[in-house]
Amino acid sequence: MAHRGRAFRALALAALLTVRAQADAGLGFMDDQLILGRLGSETMAASSVPAQAQFLDPASFAVMPDVPPPEKANGKTIFVPPGSTLESLKDRPFHVYHEDFLGIIGADPSLSLIAEEETDPLFHEAAVWYPPTDDMFFVQNAGARAAGTGLAKSAVVQKIGMREARAAAAEGARVAIEVVSSEPAILNPNGAANFKGNIIFAGEGMGDKPSALYLMNPEPPYNVTTLVNNFYGRQFNSLNDVAVHPRTGGVYFTDVTYGFLQDFRPNPGLPNQVYRFDLRTGAVTAVADEVSMCNGLAFSPDGRFAYVTSSAASQAFRGFDNTLPSSIYRYEVTTGGTFQHRVLFAYVGTGVPDGIHCDAEGNVYAGCGDGVYVWNPRGTLLGKIFTAGVVANFQFAGDGRIVILGETRLYYAQLGAKAAPVL
Repeated sequence: MAHRGRAFRALALAALLTVRAQADAGLGFMDDQLILGRLGSETMAASSVPAQAQFLDPASFAVMPDVPPPEKANGKTIFVPPGSTLESLKDRPFHVYHEDFLGIIGADPSLSLIAEEETDPLFHEAAVWYPPTDDMFFVQNAGARAAGTGLAKSAVVQKIGMREARAAAAEGARVAIEVVSSEPAILNPNGAANFKGNIIFAGEGMGDKPSALYLMNPEPPYNVTTLVNNFYGRQFNSLNDVAVHPRTGGVYFTDVTYGFLQDFRPNPGLPNQVYRFDLRTGAVTAVADEVSMCNGLAFSPDGRFAYVTSSAASQAFRGFDNTLPSSIYRYEVTTGGTFQHRVLFAYVGTGVPDGIHCDAEGNVYAGCGDGVYVWNPRGTLLGKIFTAGVVANFQFAGDGRIVILGETRLYYAQLGAKAAPVL
């Protein structure tokens, strides 16, 4: 990546000197940053963008001749830059907004559809890779109207074999999906994380049955233990996501009111909050309450920072509010395990940020309204893996492999990034 970056900067500098010389010769003064912005597409093209990638120069749409009103361009619409079409964006789905994204996607990235449903959102959340069997676990979406379930049934845990997924991607085929029958059943699983050879699931609950954290054995008979299902005698609203701190092993989870907003949980009884659960003592501690509709949760590889997505703009069955957050916040994690010093890390232009993960270098990935977005640790948007539809979650399956959950579509992506260690 460093070599590619030096080559890119050399090309940009050469182009800058050429245009500056032309300006000095009589074409008039031009600011260096403006020159570099205008030359971005040409110099990026010269740095060998892979066949499945395309450079989308932010300077090319900083000023647009026609900016639609909010009824036509809002948080639910996909942004198609001038000169592009929806089809052209899908044809080369790795969208490069910054040169550093080239190092992340590698020399030959690919995105393949490996499973599809017409309306039923079978590919939703809780993606976890289990290395011993090379399986990827994930769950259905029982809360969506398209699922047609409501209180009739819980969401279902499923899995695919990664070797089979890779073969399906190579052949343009569909991968076999296996239903995981845990014992007892996990009620509406939504978030999940690796934990010492097992999988922790965040279950949203169903009706008056409480939301809870569960520990599942990833191998038959898939036995399940409930870890915690209350906060000092009060039901959680509907647990959404769970993450394990990479240094301390502490278990953190988000609790939000989507179960209520999707009509399968009662009126909320607690604020939307992030909690820490101590498996040694059984204690539950609230660590953050400033995030409206706290959703996804992840830690930087060194454990210094926590990232929390706010999907408040999405009010589920009550619609979409463009004035509410669609944001990612970063916290410092204290030595005592609490969160402090919240800062706005990113705001998402399409849809809301949902599932969130970091790679080995600390780059931040989030499932959003039109694909997976990738930022560097400083909050610069580097690029997107464009799916033209909602991505609720995704997960690395070791280095260079990602499974992307697009509700009714399941994708297999190959790229150059290295995965953060499995805990």
